[in-house]
Amino acid sequence: MSDSASGCTEPRTAVTEAEVEALVSGICFKTGPPRTVGVEVEWLVHELRAPRLPVTPERLKAAYAALRTVPLGSALTVEPGGQLELSSPPAASLMECIGTVCADLDRVRAVLAGDGLCLVGLGHDPWHTPRRFLRERRYDALEACLDRGGPAGRHMMCTSASVQVCLDAGHEEPGPLGHVRRWRLAHQLGAVLVAAFANSPLLGDRPTGWRSTRQLLWTEIGPGRAGAPPLDGSPRAAWARHVLDAPVMCVRRDDGPWHVPEALSFREWIRSGRPRRPSREDLDYHLTTLFPPVRPRGHLELRMIDAQPGDDGWIVPLAVAAALFDDPEAAESAYRAVKPLAERTMGRPAPHNPLWIEAARSGLADPELRDVAVTCFEAALAALPRLGATAAVQDAVGAHLDHYVRKGRCPADDLLDRLDGRDRRTHGKDLRS
Repeated sequence: MSDSASGCTEPRTAVTEAEVEALVSGICFKTGPPRTVGVEVEWLVHELRAPRLPVTPERLKAAYAALRTVPLGSALTVEPGGQLELSSPPAASLMECIGTVCADLDRVRAVLAGDGLCLVGLGHDPWHTPRRFLRERRYDALEACLDRGGPAGRHMMCTSASVQVCLDAGHEEPGPLGHVRRWRLAHQLGAVLVAAFANSPLLGDRPTGWRSTRQLLWTEIGPGRAGAPPLDGSPRAAWARHVLDAPVMCVRRDDGPWHVPEALSFREWIRSGRPRRPSREDLDYHLTTLFPPVRPRGHLELRMIDAQPGDDGWIVPLAVAAALFDDPEAAESAYRAVKPLAERTMGRPAPHNPLWIEAARSGLADPELRDVAVTCFEAALAALPRLGATAAVQDAVGAHLDHYVRKGRCPADDLLDRLDGRDRRTHGKDLRS
């Protein structure tokens, strides 16, 4: 959500459908041996002493101005609702990535605490209604586009947060670390990651009926904007078709609000040439407006994981994903474990299939997802020493395995447990109204 974009400039050179297919294949899948890892951690920003009170835009603006004077190894960006995101640089190892982000988070927390603010790791804000902090033409257009589908878009923009793990696309050749296998693994394992790290069961301080309300939001936004392409055939070809057939969010212009077309795919824009012919710059921008659960950006960006509780909870999904994708033995174990889950997708792409929906709704209360998660976490735990993970990181993964996964629980269950003795009636239909 934090991709920056400027207005359009002249002159433009129009692109053809064939050029789009070639460009997308080259841009989005850069194959080679997996060597680097990265993470993007999003946080809600709350009042330190009274988290149920909304933070005023003026206080957020002042806090972010102070943070921009702090030297950080990660890129600091702000999401539309004022959420904070740190994006690590590509790291040569898991521990290098963790070390950079931990040091940056220490600096960020110190500055925010001085302003009476704190970072909160939840996949969806349990108390506050969506309120846009950033007033930019990109987000004006995104809001107008998403509003046509209902309220889920504004919740996604302004009150959600995630842990996004970035991994190399993988070898061109077949095998456990090949890009075709990794692409398929990401989509099948994705449902397990949704379930194991679900951490957004509340809206308006009441249960929604979903362990991951954040994942429900993405489902409600629709397959064109937030869905994945079919997994059969070449990932490059499938993603290129998806990009061409996905709806255009907006047509940028140099002056005034950006035009938000209705039901115009990029393919149709190329063929019609209206309101103007799309350019390479328009294609680059279009790619930033698509939010699938696995987004190919040269590397693979895993976008399905809720923000995690505690200061360091984000380390666990990062470590688990890195181990299951980059260690050959763990990758093979994970691929075998998740393969039977494919039958439950009913041939539908993520996240709009029964498997992903059940993962978001029930978490690891689903027995099959729980059993697969146990196998995958055990494989990851065994692989972490081979990746150079410290004892502390191994202990954190082991604790998540013991406290949540083996028991068929996820962090959302802790939040729901705290509602004991209170009205726990759900209002999950609110997002669909």
